[in-house]
Amino acid sequence: MILILDFGSQYTQLIARRLRELEIYAEILPCTAKAADILARRPEGIILSGGPASVHKAGAPRIEPELLQAGIPVLGICYGLQLLVHMHGGRVAPAARREYGHAQVQVLEDDPLFEGLPREMKVWMSHGDGAESLGNGFRVIAKTETAPFAAIADPERRWYGVQFHPEVVHTPQGARLLENFARRICLFKDRWTMAGELSHSIQRLREQVGGGKVVCALSGGVDSSVAAALLFRAIGANLHCIYVDHGLGREGDVERMDGLAESLSGQVRGSRLQLKMVDASKKFLSRLAGVTDPEKKRKIIGKTFIDIFEAEAKRIKGVEFLAQGTLYPDVIESVSVHGPSAVIKSHHNVGGLPKKMRLKLVEPLRFLFKDEVRRLGREMGLPAAILGAHPFPGPGLAIRVLGPVTPEALALVRKADAIVQQEFRDAGWYDKVWQAFAVLLPVKSVGVMGDERTHQPVVALRVVESVDGMTADWTRAPYDLLARISSRITSEVRGVNRVVLDISSKPPSTIEWE
Repeated sequence: MILILDFGSQYTQLIARRLRELEIYAEILPCTAKAADILARRPEGIILSGGPASVHKAGAPRIEPELLQAGIPVLGICYGLQLLVHMHGGRVAPAARREYGHAQVQVLEDDPLFEGLPREMKVWMSHGDGAESLGNGFRVIAKTETAPFAAIADPERRWYGVQFHPEVVHTPQGARLLENFARRICLFKDRWTMAGELSHSIQRLREQVGGGKVVCALSGGVDSSVAAALLFRAIGANLHCIYVDHGLGREGDVERMDGLAESLSGQVRGSRLQLKMVDASKKFLSRLAGVTDPEKKRKIIGKTFIDIFEAEAKRIKGVEFLAQGTLYPDVIESVSVHGPSAVIKSHHNVGGLPKKMRLKLVEPLRFLFKDEVRRLGREMGLPAAILGAHPFPGPGLAIRVLGPVTPEALALVRKADAIVQQEFRDAGWYDKVWQAFAVLLPVKSVGVMGDERTHQPVVALRVVESVDGMTADWTRAPYDLLARISSRITSEVRGVNRVVLDISSKPPSTIEWE
């Protein structure tokens, strides 16, 4: 494996993602990990991520010197480069001007890191400090107009640093640079495939669960469906799935569950997936009454889920584990588990769980990205209708009703969302976008319907394109499609008189509004 040490960059997970796309297995550890623990993992290479800190500030994150004395190749990215320079006799200083955005790198000499890459290429910069002089052993191998130390190398010790971010899409040939580091400098031979991941995942689950029983929160979405299929393959009849109708779902969600259970049953010949349906809609709505703060909504929903699952689990003799379809982006955005990354929001699968639970958590997909989950599902032969479904948040429509969650508000956003889904499918655009959905805003606008003046809520339409949900851009959908959706919502959803389009990217916005 290649180990990535997280120094707090919001891009850290993208480094792992790019390497995995290249069939190079990578894991992330906090920068505070002990050198002995890191070396015990026997990595072929180590990557030091970027981060918001300055090496000069008190308490700035460091690594233990023993890590650099082990003879393992190291690549420092942004802050990682600065740290290598700072720890080995060089000087890091505030840049003449903060560099953020595109830059043109000029490669100064032949080096394995840039093998097969052009002598000039576009890269993405995001830094306030920069190297001013190099210590013993390092030399400059690339520069930009404003960054004279854009890439440095100590080929003897196999230490490298780049001031730019090769992991982001704004550095078009950055993946090749990461591949060069892994395969030409670290001499990484193995190839990480989804077939291999499936085999290892089943083995890990069997080791974790043993002969215990697992209750799985099955929502019908991609994540929980793949998690359930994987668990079913691993432990068979010891898996008990529960679908909780929280009253916050989309049109037809409950009715689709029987078909889903049939599809997942195909994972184990001669055995049917055990699925129990629980109607808890009144309990969820009662606990959410009057709550407007999105974080409180998520916490309440998370706790209520656990209350229900633990109550249901007590009815099943021998249940020890709760399985969830938590993904890597959920973890990254919810809690800083790998390093000092900024917390963006809590996810109901992560931040909403109470500290004390009787059940132990099983999260088969916790360190997979969304597209990797779909690939894993395809490897298991799950239907395209399941794997191609747009992401739907664990807290459901509660976070698409901005303001108090009431049956009336849920009915409005549910009907509007059904129209969005149908129109995107009919237009052949459903599979072209990452997500398309409606949001009910806590504002009213004046309208004219027939000959009467109205004062009614506004629906926002959110349509984005993305690869993994970590970054996203708003989709330039055809005007005719948007017009049909607007017309249908204002005509068919009684109580809504205006539809607006959200044209924000992520960042600075998130995909969901709450």
